[in-house]
Amino acid sequence: MEVTIADAGTGKPTPVRVRLTQADRPVAQLPPEAAAVMYGLWDHADGYGFQPDSAFYVPGTFTLSLPPGRYQLAISKGPEYLDQAHELVIQAGKALKKTYKIARWINTAERGWYSADGHIHIRRSPREDPLLINWIQAEDLRVGVLLRMGDFWETYYPQYAWGEKGVYQTGDYLLTSGQEDPRTPEVGHAVGIGASDRVRYRDEYYLYDKVFDQIHKLGGVTGYAHQAESFHGYRGLVLDGLRGKVDMLELLQFCVSEQPLRTDHYYHMLDLGIPLTATAGSDFPWCGHDHEHGPPERTARIGNARFYTYLNGPFSYQNWKAGLAAGHTFVSSGPILELKVNSAIPGDRLNVKAGGNITITAHAYGHSSQVPLEALEIIGHDKVLGRVTKGQAGQSSEHLTLTLDQTNLQHGMWIAARCIAGPQQAAHTTPVYVTVDGGGFHNPETTERYLTLSEQYLTELEQELEKDQQKPEFQAWYYRKALKTRIDETRKVIDDLRKKLK
Repeated sequence: MEVTIADAGTGKPTPVRVRLTQADRPVAQLPPEAAAVMYGLWDHADGYGFQPDSAFYVPGTFTLSLPPGRYQLAISKGPEYLDQAHELVIQAGKALKKTYKIARWINTAERGWYSADGHIHIRRSPREDPLLINWIQAEDLRVGVLLRMGDFWETYYPQYAWGEKGVYQTGDYLLTSGQEDPRTPEVGHAVGIGASDRVRYRDEYYLYDKVFDQIHKLGGVTGYAHQAESFHGYRGLVLDGLRGKVDMLELLQFCVSEQPLRTDHYYHMLDLGIPLTATAGSDFPWCGHDHEHGPPERTARIGNARFYTYLNGPFSYQNWKAGLAAGHTFVSSGPILELKVNSAIPGDRLNVKAGGNITITAHAYGHSSQVPLEALEIIGHDKVLGRVTKGQAGQSSEHLTLTLDQTNLQHGMWIAARCIAGPQQAAHTTPVYVTVDGGGFHNPETTERYLTLSEQYLTELEQELEKDQQKPEFQAWYYRKALKTRIDETRKVIDDLRKKLK
């Protein structure tokens, strides 16, 4: 059997994800053309050429010798391409040649938006670079961020270089290095992307702010993983975010539940006037039922949660990093979003005079069979300012659009768009931060509630510090003095915000 999969737009063979089964059982043979890279939990060899669901990646053509019979072939290339399914009949002594064309329903790169998975754990040396590029091309990811992971004792998934030296680029696809470190059960998992070197303080491991400050000095951006939901990440988000140490939050991911979009802690910070860029990532190979991490419906898969970054100029590592730093992003597990407030896009600050007006325009794009849109909402200060659904006049499961005017503005606000589509398909933009006469964009109606909640999270952490834990992975108590100093600093910020934002 010889199979070729070509891009319908270019007519050329293109990397794809393939799953071959017979009577619902995966075929155990791996084509010689398949890209094989070691991956696994804790940097162990749980897999090579086969993905956790028995799929594999090929550069566009593959060959196999199989016993006669009927086989099912599934082909995919990320959410912007239409999946395919075919039945193949292998006959004894006869060669079978098939060519398929895989087509896009949308091309975000042509619109200036480039996809990325910001949370991939695979060890990398220069030998793996061409193979891993094949993996992300097969999922139609323009950027794959390979994170070295750490804990109190050790680091995993080593990367051979950082910053520009750690970039491997082929055309409009690139790999880059980052870190998920520190990682603790009491404060959460921290992420750094774009720094020119790794940062790790073994003897001051729980002092995340020292890591964040150094990553910033090295040209990177910092944030918290897993929507700040798991591993008590909301504590760290408050502790470091209120003190201006955090740039981004991993807003969409399948690690916590089958619903990938979790916004509680995001809106908490935004309503207090803290800007946060929305990012997303698969946390491959961790987040999937294959390893009992993630919802039962989901297998671990690169790119199943991704974010898009708008680039002001041609695709390059520096332009991508600049777009990320500017907050020009939206996250998605399927739908494509566009948001403008006047001419401002996500991440921009828009200042208007008191009494001024703004026009908000949002578009969501999907596909009737693969990404069927349900609803599009414009969110301002944690409230739904406007909503349309596919059943309304002028709307459809492939395109939703909404325009709102906000008049006589007297106070700033953050404005974002979010979309719900098919099962487990959602998207959300980073906000546009609207200010009035140079003021803030916090939400006066929720300020006291979120400041009180922030204090509650700090109290939780204080109580944790008083526990002399017998489990070795819990080490916060050992840093009691330094962490209490930082808690006191954050409480001072809360006191100042109470005076400033009332």
